[in-house]
Amino acid sequence: MAQTIQGTIPAPARLDKALAEATALSRARVQALIAQGAVRIDGKAATSASAKVSAGAAFAIDLPPAAEPAAQPEAIALDIAYEDAHLLIVNKPAGMVVHPAAGNRDGTLVNALLHHCKGQLSGIGGVARPGIVHRIDKDTSGLLVVAKSDAAHEGLAAQFAQHSVHRRYLAVCAGTPSPVAGTIDSRLGRSDANRKKMAVLPKNSSRGKHAITHYTLIDRLGPASLIECRLETGRTHQVRVHCASIGHALLGDPLYGSAPRSIKPLLSRLGFARQALHAGQLGFRHPLTGENLIKEAPMPADMQELIDELRRFNR
Repeated sequence: MAQTIQGTIPAPARLDKALAEATALSRARVQALIAQGAVRIDGKAATSASAKVSAGAAFAIDLPPAAEPAAQPEAIALDIAYEDAHLLIVNKPAGMVVHPAAGNRDGTLVNALLHHCKGQLSGIGGVARPGIVHRIDKDTSGLLVVAKSDAAHEGLAAQFAQHSVHRRYLAVCAGTPSPVAGTIDSRLGRSDANRKKMAVLPKNSSRGKHAITHYTLIDRLGPASLIECRLETGRTHQVRVHCASIGHALLGDPLYGSAPRSIKPLLSRLGFARQALHAGQLGFRHPLTGENLIKEAPMPADMQELIDELRRFNR
């Protein structure tokens, strides 16, 4: 994200020297920013690093965002549900980050895609996110679509914006929702208490984004339930926050809820330490051919084992 440094010149001097003294920037860095037209003195663009500047003059320096490093191809196996010349649908395993970021520069889905597609991915997402149209959380498994061309990317992005993409998630939540089917309609935004979390905001809030999740009970699992969640919108952590907001947080979710006491020993025995959430079905209109595509991904082994064990609570 771009940043602007503002202040006043402390004492008369050459512009580059004065700005270096007033900021944490080196004179060489200041000189380069002046040459780029990124420095303003009293609202006017500065053009000369050697120009004299008076004490008290107001300055503003626009620092460009740091360039994202290009992701590197890695030979990581992918579970491909569908692929053609324009796009592919990938069944992402839990634990895999979608694109490189601080702390996760390699081993991501993007690294694997660059190897699989030999670099032929849409450039709209930039060098760190080539081909990425939408995301699912690191510890959520399931389907997402990737664009190979800019035309496919633009067509898919338009469908996501129009909320016409079909997304069906399977989740294991604590307790049993009542009613057993319903709609959660709210605004979601960054939590003030914990910036890593999202939160339900007041309906009239100017912050956040509108989010809608439709849920249906599939199976009672003793002290837990298997539910289906259909998304109209795709906000960050949407299913996780919405389920927690109605008192039925997803099992294993480290941010939004704690499992019932009766289930904790089971989660520990199974080593299940992620949110029990799987993007099981994805459908959309192919942006180039017009074909209606709908793909399904089977329940991952760790969630299936959890469900099978929970069913024993009913015996």
